Amino acid sequence: MSLGSLRKKLAKPEPSLQLCLLAILGATLASVFIILFRYSVESIQLLYLQTADDYTTLPEFYRFITPLIAVCFILLVALISRFKYARMGIPFVLYRLKSAYGVIPFKNTLTQFFGGIAALAGGFSVGREGPAVHIGAAASSFLGNKLSLPYNSIRILCACGIAAGISASFNTPLAAVIFVMEVILREYKLHIFVPVMLASVIGSLMTHAFFGPYHEFEFFAYVAIDFWHYPLLILFGILLGTLAKAFNSSLMAVLKYTRDIHMARRLMIAALLMGLIGLIVPHSMGASLSAITFLFDSDTHVWLILAVLVAKFLATVIVLGLGIPGGIIGPTLGIGAVAGALMALCVSLLFHDASIAGDYALLGMAGMLAATLNAPLAALLTIVELSNQLALVLPAMVVITSAYLTSTQFWQNRSIFLQQLEFQQLPYQLTPVESSLQKYGVLSHIDTRFQLIDNDETKYVKSALSAITEGHLIIRDKTQPHRFRLVDIDLNLHPVDSDNSALKITDMPAIDSQATLSEAYYALYEKRDGAVYIYQKSMDNIIGVLTFEKIRQVLTKGAM
Repeated sequence: MSLGSLRKKLAKPEPSLQLCLLAILGATLASVFIILFRYSVESIQLLYLQTADDYTTLPEFYRFITPLIAVCFILLVALISRFKYARMGIPFVLYRLKSAYGVIPFKNTLTQFFGGIAALAGGFSVGREGPAVHIGAAASSFLGNKLSLPYNSIRILCACGIAAGISASFNTPLAAVIFVMEVILREYKLHIFVPVMLASVIGSLMTHAFFGPYHEFEFFAYVAIDFWHYPLLILFGILLGTLAKAFNSSLMAVLKYTRDIHMARRLMIAALLMGLIGLIVPHSMGASLSAITFLFDSDTHVWLILAVLVAKFLATVIVLGLGIPGGIIGPTLGIGAVAGALMALCVSLLFHDASIAGDYALLGMAGMLAATLNAPLAALLTIVELSNQLALVLPAMVVITSAYLTSTQFWQNRSIFLQQLEFQQLPYQLTPVESSLQKYGVLSHIDTRFQLIDNDETKYVKSALSAITEGHLIIRDKTQPHRFRLVDIDLNLHPVDSDNSALKITDMPAIDSQATLSEAYYALYEKRDGAVYIYQKSMDNIIGVLTFEKIRQVLTKGAM
């Protein structure tokens, strides 16, 4: 199949073997960068830590100075790349999916890659899923953009890169697929689902090959929740929904109150505060493991658990609110786990059952993640895969539903990603017309039957028009090579005679062959008539015509 035929095939929103193969290639490219990212973080951490992401053994002075060193490196990367204002992570990817079909700027990705390494290695309370989503989306969409594929298929490749990135980062292939569908794309379509699933499989296989087949939270004991716990699980979910509302509101408050502070100053403040919090409570540093592994110590005191919960909450809100590059899911899992351990301690005092700390920690992760992101299914599958325990499903569903309903219905809490997008004034919602037309590339409905003429004299135009049995007659302007005009008969006037009043000659806007029907629709929106010409690479290289009538038929009758 030629590249032109491939582009035309991918312009249609239907299952495609070619798209699946491209998804595999894009996922492989994304996984390579994600594995390199993760390996770099862990290699740097092991230079001064006994165990990756565990800062409790680090001396006090180094716990304070490490975030400052990391911020200096982040600022150096920003200076070298000349990237003054960094919009990164999952909210930015959501915005680019809606506004640019998932095409991510190179400088932005460069800052995210090296800045994310520095933030995670520096002990900041951020997760690696933010950089994983950003880098995966950029790598996979880069492939589609280099091949000049239709933007509707680049959007799907971007989603595939995200799935591969999450799967390669956490070894959670099923959760990665559901996360893309529930949080990123927010739609379930067969022609999208299959490529995303393949990409997620590739990410998981590659991380297996490099890091080995393991699950991040498989050290938790086998879950065994008795039925008498279920009323308490409902109460626990209500408390988690309230905690998620407090977390989202606090993060947005920090964003609003510090928006006018220069980026360099904000990052230095974040480093100082993270250093101070880490100095007092070392378990609050890192993505999540430092805040989780200590829960299994038999002599852990209630005040230590409470201190870690408060410190982890504050550290995450502060560093993310002040602009440290990193994800929100990792620390959210840590906060949920500590909240679960605190709940388990209260339950054990009532019923004298000290073996439930790990169970409630896992359930706390699930409920906190669901209520924070407004993504209950993704949260459920994430925790099941991270812990590798199917027995978690039923109790987790109880906690998740009560947490989600409390957060959304009682507290009117919304996804933290959507709140961040609104704060940054980044549009993420499409009109129904845009949403429908963006699924089709212009190549899916292009008409390649046309005749070009350079002479615009009336008699010559009439003669050429009468000679055409099918297709369109187009006049090319000699003085303006990018100007093309469509010739037609105005049915509202008299037939063509010696007078030229029945000829209808209209200018045609230029539309790139990668564009979707949405761009073509809005180019003709005011007149609601006429046609656009489709060009390949250069605007004077016309390859076909797309009429407004054809776009209208797609809107009213579906694909024609």
